[in-house]
Amino acid sequence: MAYHPMSDDEVWEFLASAPPHTGKLATTRNDGSPHVAPIWYVVDDRSLVFTTHAESLKGRNLRRDPRAAMCVDDERPPFAFAVVEGTVEISEDLDELRRFAAVIGGRYMGADQAEAYGTRNGVPGELLVRLRPSRISSAADVAL
Repeated sequence: MAYHPMSDDEVWEFLASAPPHTGKLATTRNDGSPHVAPIWYVVDDRSLVFTTHAESLKGRNLRRDPRAAMCVDDERPPFAFAVVEGTVEISEDLDELRRFAAVIGGRYMGADQAEAYGTRNGVPGELLVRLRPSRISSAADVAL
């Protein structure tokens, strides 16, 4: 069977799957040019949640223009990807920031490291960002 788009359920299962893949987040610079950065994320309520420093380029870009896109791909055969486009909601609520920073750290580094990542990244100056999709494109079994 040739490659095919994933169903909504398949997309969200892929995005939440283990082992986790990094997301490649695209934002727009002040001059209109693109900026892409790798990020760690978690799936929550059919949105993608990540943290970033408020003064990072992506943090500044998202505060100015909440539109973003994220590509997540599986680089192993038979290959798959999902591209999520939408707008972000930004929060600086420290309790939520710590909670999600711990969940994200645990997802990528293991449950035994979750608390350390929550403590390190759930601090003032960091942003909790939720990408709510308006459009998703995907493909699975790309190399078949």
